[in-house]
Amino acid sequence: MDRMRELIDKLNEASKAYYAQDREIMSNYEYDALYDELVKLEKDTGITMSDSPTVNVGYESVDELPKERHAVPMLSLNKTKDREELRSWLGDMAGLLSWKLDGLTIVLTYENGELSKAVTRGNGEIGEVITANARVFRNIPHKISFTGRMVLRGEAVIKYSDFEKINAGIEDVDAKYKNPRNLCSGSVRQLNNEITAKRNVYFYAFSLVEAQNKDFAYRKEQFEFLKGLGFDVVEYHEVDKTSIRGVIEDFAAKITDYDVPSDGLVLTYDDIAYGRSLGRTAKFPRDSIAFKWQDEIKETVLREIEWSPSRTGLINPVAIFDPVELEGTTVSRASVHNISIVKGLKLGIGDRITVYKANMIIPQIAENLTGSDNLQIPTECPCCGGKTEIRSIAEAESLYCTNAECPAKKLKSFALFVSRDAMNIDGMSEATLEKFIGAGILKSLTDLYHMDRYELKIVEMEGFGQKSYDNLIGSVETSRNTNLARLIYGLGIPGIGVANARMLSRYYDNDMDRIMNATADELASIDGIGDVMASAIVAYMDDETNRSLINALRSELSFTEVAVDNSNESISGKTFVITGSLSHFANRDELKARIENLGGKVAGSVSKNTTALINNDVTSNSSKNKKAKELNVDIISEEEFIRDYLGEETG
Repeated sequence: MDRMRELIDKLNEASKAYYAQDREIMSNYEYDALYDELVKLEKDTGITMSDSPTVNVGYESVDELPKERHAVPMLSLNKTKDREELRSWLGDMAGLLSWKLDGLTIVLTYENGELSKAVTRGNGEIGEVITANARVFRNIPHKISFTGRMVLRGEAVIKYSDFEKINAGIEDVDAKYKNPRNLCSGSVRQLNNEITAKRNVYFYAFSLVEAQNKDFAYRKEQFEFLKGLGFDVVEYHEVDKTSIRGVIEDFAAKITDYDVPSDGLVLTYDDIAYGRSLGRTAKFPRDSIAFKWQDEIKETVLREIEWSPSRTGLINPVAIFDPVELEGTTVSRASVHNISIVKGLKLGIGDRITVYKANMIIPQIAENLTGSDNLQIPTECPCCGGKTEIRSIAEAESLYCTNAECPAKKLKSFALFVSRDAMNIDGMSEATLEKFIGAGILKSLTDLYHMDRYELKIVEMEGFGQKSYDNLIGSVETSRNTNLARLIYGLGIPGIGVANARMLSRYYDNDMDRIMNATADELASIDGIGDVMASAIVAYMDDETNRSLINALRSELSFTEVAVDNSNESISGKTFVITGSLSHFANRDELKARIENLGGKVAGSVSKNTTALINNDVTSNSSKNKKAKELNVDIISEEEFIRDYLGEETG
């Protein structure tokens, strides 16, 4: 398994460099040798991991996640924060102490050696079926050597390092995710598993529910069995009453640097029969218990509540207090989340409060020692001055700005519109947009093209001058000459990324009117769109405000799309895959553009829908060549493509 994981990482790194970054970090010979070794190991072990380059996972979208009742109800665990109570609970028995991971619990079912179903915990009785999403988790085996029916439970998580990378790529502060658990929950429960695949979700097994015709006496044996099948299992250590305190301290020393979100530990009796003999209460099993960290709590003084408006209109309360040292860092701010919590804590400025770090990471208010309960809830939005209202959603009260024109709501839409893949307006950072929106310069996207009305005001703004203004206006004017795909992407239609925008533009011959009036059925029939995206496009276009905005923007822009020539029937509507080096085109992007301009499509991998694989080394044993041969897809050289499909001479 170690060698398989090493091979998978090496091959995936090489593929990313080759296909996404146009560079080679290993020769075709070396790649193919490693690939063949991986294929042999997968055959020998009967295990195929989800991120193996030998697996092609298709993306799919659904309108909703179906519900399913668990065959065995999933109970919560009884909890303690007392180390001595944990030792007393274990008594003279042997146990396994493991991380209590903070993500989303998933139940996996394997039939005939293949993953057949994945279901979320839900309410413990009924969960949501997320099988397609589970198939794109980073480390779940698609195939295992055990062919009997097998059911196991584990935690889906997004690591802190990946969480920080995802948030770092989001310019809009209000759009950033609050914590890894919330991001993981949303990622696992996506209707489009292509989004799940991009989020780097990992799965760690913590319990074997059933393995057909297999009997185990101890939990440790079950963990070893699962590891042997290719699963990552939660980190665990064997303990008894003499060693448990030391092992707890070892876990505690790791928590601040541990990359996988955790909110405590789980202690389980190693002897399975003994654990089962104890039965269960109405709420908890008696064979396991959870241990929660005893939080470090400090007393301080609440100095201010900062009300922070977001793009959705939600106004988040943030507590500002005298700085205190918690878990080795200085803390002076903590989110209070919503009005219900504000009221529950009976907050008032100057109150003595206690604060701690949830899971030893996230600052929170623990208790209000004063309880003055005199905090004034704003009746006006701090951003726009519009009226606020308290709304009750999911049994929690939150404060919202009611002004549809609130600048905070507009910031994200402006940021997307000016981004590189949309209108590509240089110099228009989110900070600059925020200044312009706050100053009343930008109210609608079309105002970007009339900022010359505010020349004097902009030149006199802090951080600006005549040169900065001239550069910005020059960038705006340059953006007027664009293409329809950039505009479509910049509109921010839910689910429509850069590639989808280009696809729509090509399919409708750069005709925005046709796109605006397309039906859901028509859109869903386009390869790569599907029902979910189609519904989102129709909903967006049916809104009169959006239609007016599109027409207003069209009057400001000049579209210079290269017309798609569908006259070449050899290419129009056909799908090609390009691999290897080229001699007649500068690079693969140039050849790809030529194919797309003739109405064709270029895919990244060979499938049954591929018309031809373009590879100058037609006799190689590369993975793409092998796949093409398996599917009876033509493998042609660059010269053959130019001669037979373009009808040109290579000279």
